[in-house]
Amino acid sequence: MDINIVRGILAVVCLVSFLGIVAWAWSRHQKARFDEAANLPFAEKD
Repeated sequence: MDINIVRGILAVVCLVSFLGIVAWAWSRHQKARFDEAANLPFAEKD
């Protein structure tokens, strides 16, 4: 196995991981959770 093949495989793995994270972040299932987290700085302390 040549170093260039390893670099190519690593690039593909990184790209797939990045696209997976982007898809997860833009998922509609996460919207409520992210909206709640976005309002945490404005929440009153007990």
